[in-house]
Amino acid sequence: MKSVRLLFGIVAFLIFSGQIMSQSDSGIILLIRGDDIGSSHAANVACIESYKNGIMQSVELMVPGPWYPEAVRLLNENPGLDVGVHLVVTSEWNDVKWRPLTCCPSLVDKDGYFYPTIWPRADFPAGTALKDAPWKIEEIEKEFRAQIEMAKKHIPHVSHLNCHMGCEGCAPEIATLLEKLAVEYDLDINIDEMGYKYIPFWNRNDTTAEQRIKATIATLGKLQPGRYWFIDHPGMNTPEMQAIWHKGYENVAADRDAVTRVFTSREVKDCIKSHNIKLVSYKSAK
Repeated sequence: MKSVRLLFGIVAFLIFSGQIMSQSDSGIILLIRGDDIGSSHAANVACIESYKNGIMQSVELMVPGPWYPEAVRLLNENPGLDVGVHLVVTSEWNDVKWRPLTCCPSLVDKDGYFYPTIWPRADFPAGTALKDAPWKIEEIEKEFRAQIEMAKKHIPHVSHLNCHMGCEGCAPEIATLLEKLAVEYDLDINIDEMGYKYIPFWNRNDTTAEQRIKATIATLGKLQPGRYWFIDHPGMNTPEMQAIWHKGYENVAADRDAVTRVFTSREVKDCIKSHNIKLVSYKSAK
């Protein structure tokens, strides 16, 4: 009889556990990622604000960025913020530039800066895209490794990696390299393989913070059970960020300030709570 009761208890436990798992899997899970911490003081401050007083759970670090040292300090002061290595081989802005950590002549322009873009653009001068440069995969690997090792040296809790401006799409060899390095450095978290679906919170006509907050709340309210992720660039409308621009994207400060205001919006946070949306990071998604 004891054996029967024990068997019944085990079966009941498994069924109950399965129900709990099923209920958990049927909920709404949302990963909010912010890019480009390290690129400016304003970006650093905005990213930390979007985590401490907002909904952003993961942030991507630009190791060659001019404000990398401050980003390191802030990230170590906020160890709960999940960090990814945002591998950089471009320097897109007109009036502020960054260079590689290593000697890689095939990846830089005549002044030694990374090229502005990955792919040729009609509004950029000829010869300013990495795609058209005589890049060498061994130099990309050397630079990627230097950035990863620098990040891991200063921020031991980095959890994943990805490419700034989608540089892995430049060539299959770069995508393969990214996968290899992710595994080698134990930074292999692929949310696409976990079933996360990218969902935009607003459209290009929503330019103000108020418009984006309204659009975000509408989007979140329509989500069906599943796994979703969203990415944007927190910033602040300060003189420093107002000086950051390139042709075709002159309103960087206002645009990125609006992102921060969405990420820290009380209305958005209340919406997430009322719809029982679970916020996760790359690390917790793993």
